[in-house]
Amino acid sequence: MPRIQPLADDQATPDQLEQLEKNRIGGRVLNIFRTLAHHPDLLRRWTVFAGHVLRKSTLPPRERELVVLRTGWRCSSEYEWGQHVLIGKRDGLDDEDIRRIAEGPGSAGISERDALLLRATDELVDDARISDPTWAALADTYDTQQLIDLVFAVGQYTLVSMALNTFEVERDPGVPSFEETVGRRP
Repeated sequence: MPRIQPLADDQATPDQLEQLEKNRIGGRVLNIFRTLAHHPDLLRRWTVFAGHVLRKSTLPPRERELVVLRTGWRCSSEYEWGQHVLIGKRDGLDDEDIRRIAEGPGSAGISERDALLLRATDELVDDARISDPTWAALADTYDTQQLIDLVFAVGQYTLVSMALNTFEVERDPGVPSFEETVGRRP
């Protein structure tokens, strides 16, 4: 049971309805947006930042989703994980990639680049910074804007995971659970 009930259209003020309408995807409004619509000013401003991280990031989409999924896994955010399993698969991840993301940077068969991104994500989640060796390896592959986008992606999805977990936002219909994707919880 959510701590904050998703806002129904018939309960919304005109400002809240406007925000709900702006966040309609495929004809519906996801529970995250219906929950945050209780604070329309925050929702309005947050979606600008979140939109950059999700759609305007300089990281390649597959690599961005790898980082987002690892963040959702490390934060035990089933809502975030499930939503981004769907997005990640559209952006080039497959079931083996999803399994490796859950297992972490030491997963058997993981590419060096994917392991590096998972390691950077883990360091940010654990230490709130990327270590010098990991940073140096990242800087050999990614430009300055991509490095900034990487850090902000982990930060954005850590924040979102904290909100989703705290508000106990329920997964939307059709969004897979941890068990349905990798057979276990973090």
